[in-house]
Amino acid sequence: MPPTVAVAHYPEGAGHATRMLAIAKAIESAGGSVRMAGGGAGTEFVALNGFDEFEPTNVDYIDTYQNGSLWQTAKRSLPASLSRIADYQAWLSATEPDALVTDDMFAAMAANRCDVPLYVLKHDMPGLYDDFTERAGARFHTLFQLATAREFFYPVVWPESPVDPAQATRIPPVALDGHSPIQDSADVVVVPSHYSSLSRVSEHLRRQGYDVLNVADEDWDPVQSLLPYIRGADVVVCSGYSTIMDAAVAGTPCIVHPATDEQDAVADCLARFDVGGFTVAPDPIDVLDAVADPPSDPAFSNGATFIARHVLLDLEDPDPYAIPHADESPEVGPDIAESSKLRSIATVPAVAAAGVIATTSVVAPSRLGRKISSIASRVSDAGQRLRNQTEGAGRRLARVVGDGVRIAAGGCRGLARQCRRALSGRLSRS
Repeated sequence: MPPTVAVAHYPEGAGHATRMLAIAKAIESAGGSVRMAGGGAGTEFVALNGFDEFEPTNVDYIDTYQNGSLWQTAKRSLPASLSRIADYQAWLSATEPDALVTDDMFAAMAANRCDVPLYVLKHDMPGLYDDFTERAGARFHTLFQLATAREFFYPVVWPESPVDPAQATRIPPVALDGHSPIQDSADVVVVPSHYSSLSRVSEHLRRQGYDVLNVADEDWDPVQSLLPYIRGADVVVCSGYSTIMDAAVAGTPCIVHPATDEQDAVADCLARFDVGGFTVAPDPIDVLDAVADPPSDPAFSNGATFIARHVLLDLEDPDPYAIPHADESPEVGPDIAESSKLRSIATVPAVAAAGVIATTSVVAPSRLGRKISSIASRVSDAGQRLRNQTEGAGRRLARVVGDGVRIAAGGCRGLARQCRRALSGRLSRS
């Protein structure tokens, strides 16, 4: 009987779902059976790819913070997080998968409490962050999952560096492949993240004559996989790492315009290591310049196949800690869900830490400092241009006034000479 692998994705942003869908499809292609879970923004993409997924309680720390307050975040998101863990525990207890592959911290916590063999996918390492709070939160996530996971997969496009945790398994980028490129794809594919908008950039590119596909436009219908459109384009513009991985696998030059601190950290890493195929554009004008002169084509294989093969081969060996596979999975009853919620109380500190890192990815002091620095730099540049313009105008005015004075002086001297000649003639006649 083929192993059954649970695949769960984080709910904030569709990129998490497409990334885990790539792994789910690779597992099925390798002969395994898959159960999906996650909910949130990626639900429709899961359905488009033919999976029925379990939807635990949704959490959205960043939207709750941006549209409310810290109190609203604590009041709504922390209880929702506890419920999400409890839901995952009930689901894992009922379905009894042979393993869980996830990029969702809450699913990882539930797997740890249910003794389900855990495989984690994570790219935002602590070393990517300059801000103390962000680094501390990312370190907590990383250390917890390194300690509890059988394998910690680290999909990257940059070379080995001190950022890499020693125990992590480096793999190529993971992308949901759709194989052949779309023949009539646009010149530029624009893919904003859940927390960014690239509409103005798209409009400017269209005014410059580019055929632009913006997946945030109202007339765009979601598709099973965006990768064929990216593969058929000349260049892709994006904010988030999921599309960076898509571009890497598609072999399409990528312009990265980050919007959150986590995206800034990834962009900084791309720039620091000068990764071929990628250009970082901090400001919209930089995006337009980069599209006009794109980088070379990236060249990476798809790490989803590696993960699927590794997990299935690993499950072939007996695991004394695995839950025996039942012939029939029991229904999730109220008693299971309720007891899971009670056991989840112990995870409150971990959930609080998860909330801190999630909210600070948008409002972190380092990001605020970089924003202030960027604004100050633009103001300084504008001031310098104004001073240069003022000085230039002053010099031109001085030249005009000087010329006028010289002309007037010359006229006065000429008039004086005429007066002297006239006076001298009158005196001689008299």
